[in-house]
Amino acid sequence: MGWAIKGELILNCNCTVFCPCVVSLGKHQPTEGYCQAWLGVRIDEGHADDEDLSGLNVGMMIDIPGNMGRGNWTAGAFIDERANDAAYEALVEIFSGQRRGTTGLFTMLVSTFLGAERAAITYENEGAKRRLTVGKKIIGEVEPIAGGNPDEEVKVVNTQYWMGPDITIAQANKGRVRAFGRVWDFEGRSAEICQIDWKG
Repeated sequence: MGWAIKGELILNCNCTVFCPCVVSLGKHQPTEGYCQAWLGVRIDEGHADDEDLSGLNVGMMIDIPGNMGRGNWTAGAFIDERANDAAYEALVEIFSGQRRGTTGLFTMLVSTFLGAERAAITYENEGAKRRLTVGKKIIGEVEPIAGGNPDEEVKVVNTQYWMGPDITIAQANKGRVRAFGRVWDFEGRSAEICQIDWKG
């Protein structure tokens, strides 16, 4: 039966301007020469085999020493504490790439997977703002940048980016990480919002 996830993803990284990886597909250097990021996923509809994943949230921490496309990533995951054991295991397998499909590239790019932890994760929308809290480990809020037409989000569309083809350009109002030995703060830095439709 495989797996599928539909929902929304937010990401905040240490790039000072919009992440060059979206359009260069990881070939261009991050603006600081390395990439550190947190992300959150809100699963609106999802399943892994017979297990329902709808309504659950996932957080991740990613640390990349250079170009995204060259790999050697370090990553750790946070799985919604509301997930039962079967859903937890399935989400760990999906977000570590073991279940192949959309996230299968993680098996090639992530050389150190620090494992997963259960956590209280909230993903909230307030107007255009999106907020992610993973206990005290990740406290983030991102907001789309202003465009010429205030009613439309500024987007990069029709990309080949792994998360999805259309990326809303955003900025972090908050971006604090205290997890897996990392202490980061990316307030004011690059952020992305993406509607996801992943499967494997």
